[in-house]
Amino acid sequence: MEQLNIFGEAAQIISLPGELLEYIPGLFNPQESITLMNEFINNVPWQQRIVTMYGKQIITPRLTAWYGDKGKDYTFSGTKFDPLPWTKELQQIREKAEKIAGITFNTVLLNYYRDGNDSVAWHSDDEYDLGNKPVIASVSLGQARRFDVRHKTDHQKKYSVNLENGSLLLMKGDLQHSWEHRIAKSTKPLKERVNLTFRVIYK
Repeated sequence: MEQLNIFGEAAQIISLPGELLEYIPGLFNPQESITLMNEFINNVPWQQRIVTMYGKQIITPRLTAWYGDKGKDYTFSGTKFDPLPWTKELQQIREKAEKIAGITFNTVLLNYYRDGNDSVAWHSDDEYDLGNKPVIASVSLGQARRFDVRHKTDHQKKYSVNLENGSLLLMKGDLQHSWEHRIAKSTKPLKERVNLTFRVIYK
């Protein structure tokens, strides 16, 4: 496998391994997406958390919030997230994501990337509560950011996709078990982005 070259939406869709990743641009139109992003930026009770990564405690280089059904708490890198109740905007986005994924999500993790300095390091969403082969729907609002994927044992196997404003990326199959992903920092001046990852917590 060779790293994907970004040549627009068509190239992104064709080049991704369909058993692992499905990219859907335009889930929301540009204006809808920006309106939703601003709603979340202004009204979500964002937190900057301390998590354990590779045995070290670090402050997450982005802001986060956890929403979902009552009792569907989530522990990630030693930090417990208790869900806030669904808002009408989150319900609206969840319904669209569920139609594409074909499953019912009961939680969503919101990430707020304020500029190019905000990022998420290489990781896999492979916690026990997510099940064996979790399906995760990732909705992007605002600034496009590059999403990198690499195989855990062979880093020459890798893909990249540009997550555009209003797009949805469906992660599925063996992705969380055998692969890891990130949003890297950027030296370029970047605007704000809100990302929503809808999940199913089994507990």
